[in-house]
Amino acid sequence: MALNLRESVFTILREYREQKLTARQIAEKILEFHPKACAEKLARSDSLNNQSELLQQIAAEIGASRPRLQKIHPQIKTLETRPRKFYYSEASAGEEIARAESAPASATRNTLARKKHSEAQLYPLLSEYLYAELNLYSKRIDERRSSNNKGPNGNRWLYPDIVALEDLTNGWDAEILACASQYADKRTRLWSFEVKCLLNRANSRECFFQALSNSSWANLGYLVAAEIEGSDTLKELRLLCAAHGIGLMLLDAENPAESQILIPARERAAIDWDIANRLAEENKDFLAYIKNIRHFYQTGDLRRSDWQATGDE
Repeated sequence: MALNLRESVFTILREYREQKLTARQIAEKILEFHPKACAEKLARSDSLNNQSELLQQIAAEIGASRPRLQKIHPQIKTLETRPRKFYYSEASAGEEIARAESAPASATRNTLARKKHSEAQLYPLLSEYLYAELNLYSKRIDERRSSNNKGPNGNRWLYPDIVALEDLTNGWDAEILACASQYADKRTRLWSFEVKCLLNRANSRECFFQALSNSSWANLGYLVAAEIEGSDTLKELRLLCAAHGIGLMLLDAENPAESQILIPARERAAIDWDIANRLAEENKDFLAYIKNIRHFYQTGDLRRSDWQATGDE
């Protein structure tokens, strides 16, 4: 019996609908569930010599057939990770966003690999990645600590979720540092991050322009997502990022060190201090961030305890 790859992939993803599987993982299950059909495929092939090569071939065929698979079976969806992950869902794009954002905030760090994450749980994970991999000192900006004296929507899309400082003088000789200080040269870059659980066709543009709005004061602005569903979503985001200079980051919540900058942000040469002043007047966390920056410029001291993003929301 010939192997029906399309139906096999659909059946496996439907059976394992709670899991997100790579093409190789799906191929492994196809070999497990359809050993006779796979053996026939191997026997008929002139180029495959063993089961390991067959597994690699099936995984490649799954990846190549993805557009047709999704056209025939729209329940098959993909996450734009590396490697790409496939999963089965009958939920609409809007329902998937609601499901992602309704994850319980009380889950502990040890359960993150098995449960959906709330947005608040992503903040300390992003902070961990920024410090370990990019040497950035980050701080959480909590909207609830804002004065909101502009009315219910007066501060809409004003605050990023995370802000950070990059020390451009790290590793400099003391004499060079002193000389640069006298010349008032730039010693930092200021970063802004808008964090989302899931980006898909339903929310990608709105989330992008939210990130664009609340990073307009910073040198570098990023939209960060724990999951990006669909190649069309990523294509749209690439176009928007190229046009407006916002960067895109994929946060690996299970292993933050494996997070990826998919699209680098385009640096703005100067800080917009008028907008920064507005944020500092309205929000105590952002004011504390500015005080930390001033402290660094005055003393050269960076105490990470002053910069930690928190997740207890």
